[in-house]
Amino acid sequence: MAIASIVVLVALFAATLLPRFDLGSAALAAAFLLGLAAGVPVDEVTGFFPADFFVLIVGVTALFAVAQLNGTLEWLLDLLLRLVGGRAVLVPLVPFVIGAVLTAIGTLPAAATAIVAPVALGLAARYRYSPLVAAVLGITGIISGLLSPLAVYGVSARGQGDKLGIGLPDSAPVAFLLGGLLTGLVVCAVCLLVAARAKAVPRGRVTAPEGGLSGVDTGPAGGARARGVTLACMLAVVVLSVGFDLNVGYLGLTAAVLLQLVLRLEPGAVVSKIPWGVVLLIGGLLTYVGLMQELGAFTEISELLRIEGSPGLSLLVLCYIAGVTSFAASSIAVFVTTMPLLPPLVADGVSPVGAVLALALASILVDINPLGITGGLLLGAAEPSARPKLFRQLLTYGLVSIVVAPPVAWLAFGWW
Repeated sequence: MAIASIVVLVALFAATLLPRFDLGSAALAAAFLLGLAAGVPVDEVTGFFPADFFVLIVGVTALFAVAQLNGTLEWLLDLLLRLVGGRAVLVPLVPFVIGAVLTAIGTLPAAATAIVAPVALGLAARYRYSPLVAAVLGITGIISGLLSPLAVYGVSARGQGDKLGIGLPDSAPVAFLLGGLLTGLVVCAVCLLVAARAKAVPRGRVTAPEGGLSGVDTGPAGGARARGVTLACMLAVVVLSVGFDLNVGYLGLTAAVLLQLVLRLEPGAVVSKIPWGVVLLIGGLLTYVGLMQELGAFTEISELLRIEGSPGLSLLVLCYIAGVTSFAASSIAVFVTTMPLLPPLVADGVSPVGAVLALALASILVDINPLGITGGLLLGAAEPSARPKLFRQLLTYGLVSIVVAPPVAWLAFGWW
């Protein structure tokens, strides 16, 4: 059944080439039928639906829908444009910097993505450059700060390293931070170079377009008062989620409801901007992936990659296992569960700092794909007309990253 679940997943993606095929609905139906065939109770299959993802997407997109309707998002984008002096090439870098700072100070990746995605895709929509470039730069910024001593990966790496006794030196936290930043900057530079050659990013200087972001009419809810109240709510969401580790989805939904009442916005105007198609798409896929994990599909994939060899090659295989598994699962969970496989490799001569860095980056560099919370937030922040193409681009990028990221991380950091 594990092998069958992999075959069905491939068939689902192949079927997206058919006209009028809805992948989210089909994934839910496939999970139901495969569960019946495998003897998994329907209640258990339903339990794989990511309720936390539902709350996150709905809450965050509802808050930014209110910010868009009353003109606050437009004002923020104007402010960011002024900060970079109108230089077009720097506009896509704004989300990169924001993401790196947020995760470096300890913001959880999902919360950072919830903040960065609307800014990145909002700038792409306004200045008409590639949404894929915006998505890659924004999430790469988040990845750049994840190995900071205050960030979740940095803390986990140090704690697990000490617990497992792999001999991390005192300089390890600095090495982890530098490794993450260096990786992010290299990916950012390559992305910008490719995008510039393809003319997928703006050039010269840019100014705020007339008519606002995507022609949004701020209506009676606009104005300085509405903007002030909205900014206060958004700041409260950031502070409470980052500083007190409260759920950013519920915080965003609460703030959206309060703002809708205070500013007297039509509820339908807010609800209609929530990307329900994205919720169904990612929710259906994650439900199916949860069933695949239950059936042991990813264990089967990992076993296919196992080979006997030198410690260096064994580390490369472990990086591939982490990358393949992280593509459709929690990267931090994969990283933490694969670290206990490092001590034998370190005992055989592999660098402890290099091994942890390579394993961590192999796990997180595949996060830019549409099959998880990161992809859902990116698709939800994109213009509706751009979502189908962006989904395909993110899927292609993610699949390529599975092949490329593990050996690159291994080559770059395995010797540190």
